[in-house]
Amino acid sequence: MLRPWELNVHLDANGQKPVYLQIADAIIVDIQSGRLKKGTALPGSRKLALDLKVNRNTVIEALNVLLNEGWLIAKNRKGTFVADVLPVLRPVKEEAIAHQVVTESGVIPGIVIDDGHPDSKIAPIDELARAYRQIFRRKARWKMMGYTGQTGDPEFRKAISNMLSHQRGLKISENNVCITRGSQMAMYLAAHVLLEKGDAIIVENPGYKPAWEVFESAGAKLLLVGVDEEGLSIEEVKQHLKKRKKIKAIYTTPHHQYPTTVTLSLQRRLELIQLSNQYGFTVIEDDYDNEFHFGCRPVLPLASFQDLKSYVYIGTLSKVVAPSLRTGYLVSSDDIVQKAGNMRKLIDVQGDNIMEQAILELINTGSVRRHLRRANVFYKLKRDYFTGLLDKYLSSEVSYTIPEGGLAVWLKLRNPLDFAWLETQLQEKGISLNVPGSFYYNNHGIQGFRFGYASLSEQKLHEAVETIAGVLSRRPR
Repeated sequence: MLRPWELNVHLDANGQKPVYLQIADAIIVDIQSGRLKKGTALPGSRKLALDLKVNRNTVIEALNVLLNEGWLIAKNRKGTFVADVLPVLRPVKEEAIAHQVVTESGVIPGIVIDDGHPDSKIAPIDELARAYRQIFRRKARWKMMGYTGQTGDPEFRKAISNMLSHQRGLKISENNVCITRGSQMAMYLAAHVLLEKGDAIIVENPGYKPAWEVFESAGAKLLLVGVDEEGLSIEEVKQHLKKRKKIKAIYTTPHHQYPTTVTLSLQRRLELIQLSNQYGFTVIEDDYDNEFHFGCRPVLPLASFQDLKSYVYIGTLSKVVAPSLRTGYLVSSDDIVQKAGNMRKLIDVQGDNIMEQAILELINTGSVRRHLRRANVFYKLKRDYFTGLLDKYLSSEVSYTIPEGGLAVWLKLRNPLDFAWLETQLQEKGISLNVPGSFYYNNHGIQGFRFGYASLSEQKLHEAVETIAGVLSRRPR
């Protein structure tokens, strides 16, 4: 079918805005002006690339942005069309106010840098609202208003076990799943089920400080191991095992190590499993962002290796659906799950059964799968934009490795820095660092900073990186 369609785009290859965004914004302008009517068919990406004299991948990235934001819709075997229902853009002032937070100094920052939060503006809110309406139309809706099991709704646990079995290789059933209010609760339950006062637990350094605090609250002693480009150091783990007769557990983030984002190599995974079986310690695996990966399949969790005898696997749906929906899960043996359920009952009795039913509806209808597909395209484009800013403004100050997934980048500083001074300078310029343990030192004296790029708009990313570069250029030597 012929689709004569002229796109008025004046591209500036040297401009601050990436070419794919210039194309996307030009199409949005034509849609808003009415020149492109609802239902209008777009030409194929190959023809658009030829007309605009750009790489086809650039056009594909532009179309993916428009599909993700709802300006276009893709119809199977028919093509891409202007959407019948167009998104409503909020004024910039309203968005800025929503991100303001009062700091201790009384300054209200316009930009908050976190450690890898998702962008709540792309959360599947309409689908979630539809799911809530759907479950309240059911004849047996009154059953949701009563108490459920202490480990969560059985059907929801079954859906989670099926997801983990099919997508992450875990050989489990719903009896191996305990639903929690986010991954932090799952961490707390695991710590207090497994650990007693005086027990030792190995943790990664640098690592996730809120988890350290949970283990210490259970009375455990932390044993630190370093992290390099292949993940946690197995040699340091062995040294701790030789010095102490009994180590109860090891806490690790092997998929995207927190905060450095490196992936634990296969050889080290196999060695860690062998050591766990030999010395009898439990592997607590925090797989906090498995869903976000770009270009290739994610590495399977340690918990998927059938040789591993003792493990606790922790994950979350809060980053997938929306951070405010506190839904996580703990996966382990039947007896550990039962103990976790008993402990959860002491503080929570049960979770949010109605929310579990709503998320279950999203899983069953395929809404979660479709949202994740769009979200991964969205975050990959934002990651590429962010790393482009780093190359332009901060290449002399930081080095980094582009992560193949996740929602943050680990920046290693090339020169020593007084971090307290930097935080003060940024606060004065309206930038707040909302990161648990924002700055880290590894065992080799390298200073690093985890920068979550996903929750910030491209405009705010540009402003933040440019401001940080300006501050660092004036730092005391």
